Amino acid sequence: MQQAWEKYERLLEELRGLKRVVVAFSGGVDSSFLLKAALEALGPDNVLAVTADSETYPEREREAAIALAKEIGSPHLVIQTSELAIPGYAENPINRCYFCKHELFSHLIPIARERGFQHVVFGAIADDLGDFRPGLQAARERGVIAPLQDVMLYKREIRFLSQKLGLRTWDKPSLACLSSRIQYGERITKEKLSMVDQAELFLLQLGFRQVRVRHHDRIARIEVPAQELAQVVEVADMVVTKLKEIGYQYVTLDLQGYRTGSMNEAVSAG
Repeated sequence: MQQAWEKYERLLEELRGLKRVVVAFSGGVDSSFLLKAALEALGPDNVLAVTADSETYPEREREAAIALAKEIGSPHLVIQTSELAIPGYAENPINRCYFCKHELFSHLIPIARERGFQHVVFGAIADDLGDFRPGLQAARERGVIAPLQDVMLYKREIRFLSQKLGLRTWDKPSLACLSSRIQYGERITKEKLSMVDQAELFLLQLGFRQVRVRHHDRIARIEVPAQELAQVVEVADMVVTKLKEIGYQYVTLDLQGYRTGSMNEAVSAG
C-alpha cells in the first residue's frame, strides 16, 4: 500500500494549500478520514467539522459523529437542516442528491465565510467517479472541494490508511442518507424514513453490520453482504414479524446481496 501513503502525502499537501477549511462531516469512513487529515495538515485552529442533522440522518449517527469529533480533537458544529423542505426533493427525482448537496453547501458556505474559513471540503472519493452522483455537480457549482477525489484515493485505500492512523471508523460500514433507500419517483416522507430507520436499526441489533432496507412502497427489500444471506434466513420469522409491525406488508431478501447504490441500477438500465 505504498501508493496509498504517497496519495496521503499529496492530500496533506493539498489541504495545507487550502489554509483553513470547513469539513462536511457525517462521521462516516470518508469524512472522518478527511477530517483527520485536515487536522494533521492544518491543526485544530484552522479546521471546523460541521454535521448536518436532519430527517434523513439517523440519530445514532449524529451521536457517533459528535463523539468521534471530540475523540480526534476537532472543533465541531451540529446544524439543523431539512431536506424535505427543499423544493423538488421530496418528489424523489433521480437527481435527488443534487438538491441535498446544494442545500448542505448553502448552509456550510456562509458558516465558512462568517468564521474566516477559506474553503469547504467534503468526502467524495475516487470510487464516486464511476457511479451516478448528482451531488458532485452541486459541489462543482458551489466551489466545494473534494480533496480525496483530487488525489484519487479509493475506499480500500482510505480504510487502510484510517486503520494505520488509528481511526476506529476504518472498518465502519458504508453510510448513505435514509432517502437513498426509497425508490426514485416514490415520494419521501418522514414516515417512510422512520420505517427504514427502525428496520435497519433492528437488523443492526441482530448483529448484521452492513445493512440496507430498500423501501418499495410497502415492500422492504433487505440487503446484507452475500455471505450473510443464510443468517437472515435463520432469523426470518423474527425479521418478518418486526418489519410488519413497523408497517411493511411484504419483506424480501435481495439475493444479490448488499451493493452500494443499488437504487441507481434502475437509472443505469434506463
